[in-house]
Amino acid sequence: MKKYFLCSAIVISNGAMAKDNNQISEAHEDIERIEVNRLWQPYRGNVPLIDTPQAVDRINGDTIKNEGITRFMDALDFSPSIVRQNNSGGMFDSFAIRGFSGDENNPTGYLVNGFNSRGYNGNRNTANIETIEVMKGPGSALYGQGEPGGTVNIITKKPQFEEQGYIQGTLGNFDTKQVEFDHTKGISDNVAYRINGFYEDSDTFRDHVDVESLNLSPSLLWNISDRTSISYEMEILNQKKPLDRGVYILDNDFDSVDTSAFYGDTRDGAHTVEALGHQLLLNHQLNDNWHFLTGLAYRDSSFKGQSSDAELSKSRQFIYENPDLLSRQRRERDYQAEDFSARFEISGDVTLGGVKNNLLVGVDYYNYQLDTDYRVWRTAWNPNGPTDPTYAIDPNNPDYTMDQPEALPTTLTSEEQEGLGLYAQDLIELTARAKLLVGFRVDQFNQKIFNKLDNELQEQEHTEVSSRFGFVYELNDNINLYTSYAEGFRPNPGLDSDRNAFDPETTKSFEVGLKWQNVADRFSGSLALFDASKTNMLTAEPDTGLSATLGEVESQGIEFQMTTLLTDDTSLDIAYAYTDAKTAKDSVDNDWDVPIPKGSSLINVAEHVGHISLRHYTDIMGKEAYFGATVNYVGDRLGETTDPDYILPAYTLVNLSAAVNLTSRFSVMVDVNNLFDEQYFESSYHKLWTMPGEPLNFTASVKYQF
Repeated sequence: MKKYFLCSAIVISNGAMAKDNNQISEAHEDIERIEVNRLWQPYRGNVPLIDTPQAVDRINGDTIKNEGITRFMDALDFSPSIVRQNNSGGMFDSFAIRGFSGDENNPTGYLVNGFNSRGYNGNRNTANIETIEVMKGPGSALYGQGEPGGTVNIITKKPQFEEQGYIQGTLGNFDTKQVEFDHTKGISDNVAYRINGFYEDSDTFRDHVDVESLNLSPSLLWNISDRTSISYEMEILNQKKPLDRGVYILDNDFDSVDTSAFYGDTRDGAHTVEALGHQLLLNHQLNDNWHFLTGLAYRDSSFKGQSSDAELSKSRQFIYENPDLLSRQRRERDYQAEDFSARFEISGDVTLGGVKNNLLVGVDYYNYQLDTDYRVWRTAWNPNGPTDPTYAIDPNNPDYTMDQPEALPTTLTSEEQEGLGLYAQDLIELTARAKLLVGFRVDQFNQKIFNKLDNELQEQEHTEVSSRFGFVYELNDNINLYTSYAEGFRPNPGLDSDRNAFDPETTKSFEVGLKWQNVADRFSGSLALFDASKTNMLTAEPDTGLSATLGEVESQGIEFQMTTLLTDDTSLDIAYAYTDAKTAKDSVDNDWDVPIPKGSSLINVAEHVGHISLRHYTDIMGKEAYFGATVNYVGDRLGETTDPDYILPAYTLVNLSAAVNLTSRFSVMVDVNNLFDEQYFESSYHKLWTMPGEPLNFTASVKYQF
């Protein structure tokens, strides 16, 4: 048996109904087992998750496939700590963890194999995802650029030496058409490759909104020796989709809305998101106790297109007085981003004075460049109400032949961020059951923004020290009690409406909780109470399309998650989060001149979120089969920062999934989402830009594996 020292664990399962908890069907008993003596993760070292003073939700590939999930955002619904945010007309993934999000006008940041994925990712699919880790709370400060609510890390599928793969075709309502494939094989005794991909060409429930998306992810693994490996991964993305602001809501009348209605202009065509990324990692086992990991990542991405969006300013908008006339803006975007990252870290354990220390020391560097060409046309502002109907449409009978006005430059900037971080932590094993975590991070940050409209350069430099402390106590072999505190730092991109650079965010977070695994060989889960705050948080300026600081915000709450095996073939997952996220001080929205009092709710953040999932494995006429049912609940949420009375209603969705192995190679899967066809609203930027959720939808898939 060969021993490979990899940066992440390998889960061997390509069946249609792979069981959770690493249960592998008899069909796969002949697969070579790979022994992983230690699990070395970026920013984690040799410390297993159960011993970290931090709550972590793990959404594994088996769950994603069994539930028929193809979109990254849908997979995140299995973490109740995450809620959806404004996603720029459906063009990228945006979410908040424990009530905290990044800049509303930019994609939410997350990690891919420990590297920050800055720039534009479109709507990420799940074809290349092995596991999603939602690492919540104070521990996120170690990774740099993290939110105090937590950090999401995607672990991608890795090459394997035993040949395996599949191809899957999917059809569904709304003319859904998808193809997914995966293949991995050893080229030699020491070199293996993997390539997987996803292609979609589908309509949606929204009128005039379709999507075409291509994703390819080739990768290579070279085990130079039993102690050294090099891995390389490439990402290719091309997504075409019209920018869609959703529907408008008047007088909080959600019931009368046509959720399929599109108020843009069909001549605008699709926005295009393109990305080409590379990751290179070197893992080397120095000896039985020490390991180093170093890596590079480069990513080039772009976001381009034009759109016709409902005008948000009341002084320019007719719809409030005339139901047959919706004023619109015209916008053009050409954004280019380049992101280079490097990381070096060493980790291991040493015994000093009879006390074992699990040490991690690392350095990371990044250079991020963003060129923004943003152009806007708007009808004239009138304090007494709109007078110019240019480019307004009848929402019930839209005219797509009217002249389209020329958009003029509003933001034309070239921005460069450069950051160097030094981080270290020590998990000290005080006794057989008590562990103390001490860590810190030093960030040196430089930001340059050149405003091409007025030929001005702004520059700022910051050096910040962030600390982290934690304590873990093993109540018994299966249950840990922990507490943790951390500080954090994150630069804010872009300029405000006065063309000034933003001050960076600073964060503080505290958490106390319980984690248990395999209690009575059936129960695993966690319970956490948290309290976090953040200064200089960005929010959207609806009238400008730019960002503004919301001042200081805070979030407190409680989270519970438990998975239990009811029988050897049936599991139940229950998760719930209560989040009270609000402003910590009085502030004023400068663009709208609207006061935002202390204690105001944060946009799109529900107090109550939870789900219950039941999964059952059985046989039907001698064929292996799987059945699953999930109920998701999301509570009321604020739908507009400057209007405390605009509240998105709560919703409950019921999703069903089933699969049958017809032969050892062929399987069929059926997924039904929103079974009771509930009308609901996922997120909002403004009452005139509110995104409805998808009605009853279903897909059927056929999978051939080899």
